[in-house]
Amino acid sequence: MIALDTNVLVRVITRDDPKQAEVAAAMMHGGDLWLPKTVLLELVWVLAYTYQLERPRIVLALSKLLGLPHLRVEDALGVAQTVRWYEQGMDFADALHLASSPGAAELVTFDRKLAAGARAAHAVPPVRLLAPAPRRTEPTTG
Repeated sequence: MIALDTNVLVRVITRDDPKQAEVAAAMMHGGDLWLPKTVLLELVWVLAYTYQLERPRIVLALSKLLGLPHLRVEDALGVAQTVRWYEQGMDFADALHLASSPGAAELVTFDRKLAAGARAAHAVPPVRLLAPAPRRTEPTTG
């Protein structure tokens, strides 16, 4: 089994370097492959922020990649859920954190966007937005 690094997937998806893309594609058709969740997280970040790809194009690329019959994905069910939530509008990293917490009673955060996106997606486990305790003011002496 061969584990894939982010840059190999970026070459295949973007074809920004045709020679490397050809080598990467040939290698990916040659045998059993392993894809860690961390590589997916970095891949989506690179495609969105470095290459400025739109979400639908990233989802399509992920769907094609995850559909390869000889590819094994770390936490395949969690990753599939992550892609669905991402497609619905959640941030990929937030969705991956949430999907990677199936045994948790809840996920707690200060991130309002994460809480709102999870609520809209009816995500499980539920996300609870934490509110900081009010600041205690000390009396001033004068």
